[in-house]
Amino acid sequence: MTDPDPKRRLAELDARIAAVKAAKTPAKSHQEEHYSQAQLAWRMVIELVAGLGIGFAIGYGLDVLFGTLPWMLVVFTLLGFVAGVKTMIRSAAEIQEKKLADTAGEDERAHHGD
Repeated sequence: MTDPDPKRRLAELDARIAAVKAAKTPAKSHQEEHYSQAQLAWRMVIELVAGLGIGFAIGYGLDVLFGTLPWMLVVFTLLGFVAGVKTMIRSAAEIQEKKLADTAGEDERAHHGD
């Protein structure tokens, strides 16, 4: 029953250990997760600032065109802010759905692995 070639048995054992370790390691390291969180935060900030900037530009342009300097500027800046916040909320919901799907997939894989 004993294998005459101990080097081959040792290589097979190493391969099995490596396979188990690969299955147990998380898909993302902590540092990669930190960077993805920072990217998401910057994405949301940029969405808000873009909404404000576009609203400001449209309001200022219309004020110059019509000669009603503060009114259109204020109205369209507020509309740009609302649009930016709405976009941020949509992005947050999309990110949350993705995280829930990833967590459910991990739970499903862990359940089938037992």
